[in-house]
Amino acid sequence: MPSLEVPRAGEVLLVRREASVQFVQPLLFRMIRALDWPTYDGWAWLDGYVLNKELLAVERRSIFVQPGGLRRVALTPQQTLARKRRG
Repeated sequence: MPSLEVPRAGEVLLVRREASVQFVQPLLFRMIRALDWPTYDGWAWLDGYVLNKELLAVERRSIFVQPGGLRRVALTPQQTLARKRRG
């Protein structure tokens, strides 16, 4: 499993069971920031938005994950442009 450092603001991530057992149902997550909360080694608290299939933010949420289990989602130029038009 490829390692991933704590993501940067604005990145879109696929959060699945590899990041934490609580994510039985995968979700798309747009990162706002890494929270500076006490945690275990290899784990992180992330603050961001859960995204729907249209990449619209539907819920703000803080999640507790292992960054190595996260996957970056590469947005196509059309998706990036559509996000800018909506936001």
